[in-house]
Amino acid sequence: MRIIIVGGGIGGLALAAGLRRHRFEVSVFDRDLDITQTGGYHITLDGRAQAALRELVAPEIFERLLGSSSALRLRTRDAFWDRRGRLLGHGPRLNDNPGVDIDRVTLRTILADAAGECLRLGAPVTDIARTATGAPQARLADGSTVTGDLLIGADGAHSLVARRLAGRPTNEPTGIIGFSGRTTAGDLGTAELRRLGPRSSMVLGPRTTALYIGFLDPIGNAVLDTLRPKEAITTGPTYIWGAMFAESAATDSMRKLGGTELRSTLLTTFERAGWRRSALEVVGRADPGSIAAFRFNAASTRAADLAPWPAGSMTALGDAVHATPPTAGMGAGAAIRDAADLVTNLRAVAAGTVTLPVAVSRFEADMRVRGSEVLVAAMRTVSLMRATGSPLGAGATTATASVLAAAQLLGRRKFS
Repeated sequence: MRIIIVGGGIGGLALAAGLRRHRFEVSVFDRDLDITQTGGYHITLDGRAQAALRELVAPEIFERLLGSSSALRLRTRDAFWDRRGRLLGHGPRLNDNPGVDIDRVTLRTILADAAGECLRLGAPVTDIARTATGAPQARLADGSTVTGDLLIGADGAHSLVARRLAGRPTNEPTGIIGFSGRTTAGDLGTAELRRLGPRSSMVLGPRTTALYIGFLDPIGNAVLDTLRPKEAITTGPTYIWGAMFAESAATDSMRKLGGTELRSTLLTTFERAGWRRSALEVVGRADPGSIAAFRFNAASTRAADLAPWPAGSMTALGDAVHATPPTAGMGAGAAIRDAADLVTNLRAVAAGTVTLPVAVSRFEADMRVRGSEVLVAAMRTVSLMRATGSPLGAGATTATASVLAAAQLLGRRKFS
């Protein structure tokens, strides 16, 4: 069976690695010239995503992944703050959490190694079609074509493949725009470093503003000790944050900025929404070169709306089907699980127990449920942000924060 994968992101590379491990003939085509040409944000892999990866890659590859990951169980439980830096509450304890965090660049690089020579970089697919016999075909930018028995779109939220199959875009903007950046712990002042601590944080402010601050330390919080050199691009305690705002003419202009100018504009935008400058130190001391914009797109949360095409010799997975905002930290994990499920179904085809259309149909049915699950989780935060945009919502956000902050302060005094 000849398999064509369009797109070399996390889902496409995980799928290629799994197919190659089980001796399928596979080719992956990606527009990037360098596998490290990807966002520097980190990815959370829960237990289900890790179990899927164990099925997709060889044990030594999985060990490389864990050896360059940061363990959630070694973090302090997450904190929730208000825009003034007041503590509002904590998330659940993470002692038994099997999740890990890993740099996106690191994960993509290791998966590319597992995909091996089947990965073709600098080879964007410009269109898909069918031959006279109905076989799926990909047309490359250089004018050449590649024909296979199955074609899978793993080409992200703006997927060419999914758009062709559905006859329309498969997701839409949520109205939220994000700006991500990286700040090393050593660049923060002592007081702010003590406040943030070795944990992730979330701040939900009025006027559709929010700040997520993730904590990543693949060295100090390593998942496992290994004799291999660590491959993580993060080499010490680092806060990888995401600033979020409502899309507007102002944020459209911000997307054209970069470096120190963008960093300064982010601080000003937060301050105009009533944020205290002292609560924004992680943004103000970020590496200017690390800051970049990203739009929140989302597919429908209804399972029945996902992959709206008849099962056949073309399909898609990951964000191409269930584009998910990063607000739940589950999008990449879901793409990896998609990949593992598809490999399992294709192995049944190779064994002669089912036909290809049946295997693809089963895969798509499970993917719809999986995609709906992660989308519902991610859209909760997006909905909360939207709700703070109205005058009533902004007032309620401010009032609730004051009550929760007072309760936290009272509790500390009571037990001190």
